[in-house]
Amino acid sequence: MRYFVAVAEELHFGRAATRLHMSQPPLSRAIKQLEADVGALLFARSPTGVTLTPVGAVLLDEARALLDQADRVRARVSAAAGAATITVGILGDGADPGVSRLAAAYRRTHPGVDIRIRNTDLTDPTCGLRAGLVDVALTRAPFDETALTVRALRTDPVGVVLRADDPFARRDRLRVAELSDRRWFQFPQGTDPVWQSYWNGNTPREGPVVRDVQECLHAVLWNGTVGLAPLGHQLPAEFAVVPLTDMAPSRVVAVWNEGDPNPLIRSFIEIATAAYRH
Repeated sequence: MRYFVAVAEELHFGRAATRLHMSQPPLSRAIKQLEADVGALLFARSPTGVTLTPVGAVLLDEARALLDQADRVRARVSAAAGAATITVGILGDGADPGVSRLAAAYRRTHPGVDIRIRNTDLTDPTCGLRAGLVDVALTRAPFDETALTVRALRTDPVGVVLRADDPFARRDRLRVAELSDRRWFQFPQGTDPVWQSYWNGNTPREGPVVRDVQECLHAVLWNGTVGLAPLGHQLPAEFAVVPLTDMAPSRVVAVWNEGDPNPLIRSFIEIATAAYRH
């Protein structure tokens, strides 16, 4: 059922296999066996991907219900064993609507679980996951993914944050190269270099060191520093955000330690995937 749901949500065997951390041939065999058991095709296949058949659409609703029930059973067993706690790291904006939907859905599914939240600054994109401070993180990629498992939840276009009186603030769009002579935010020494490079437009820069969103905004306000931010966030009138046409989107992701068998984490990931899809 988990294999089937992954293919049904991704509508692509390759992406589903990546999501399930397995190769594509055994996934295809498992789906074919499921179709044989059901006695009907669940997917219409094409070179570009797959689509659900009417039978597959019916099974998807039932499969999700079955998996939700299975996760509730695991959670109750974990609770009986005294393990019903999960610590979630959140980077940056905890007011994201996706976080709100996820929190409500997770509470409904696991009412007896003690959910602990650890808000983190911009210097650790894994929110303390590598240090064992959290079980799962809601954050933004890219960063070093060694020994971690990452599930993409959403992509956001990126813009440059400027003072409202900056000449560039009147532009409808900009390119990264047009900002080459500006000072950019820097993170403290030792910060993940993949993370630092992305937020510097993949080019070495110089500028003030910041650790959180408020320090970023003050660097813009006081020093005219340039920084990047996902579009869609409301900022005070003193600031402007101009879309960047040549910047790769920012991915909102859930990340956890590779091979972690905790059923509460598996359930968290599936609920997060659905919450951010709306």
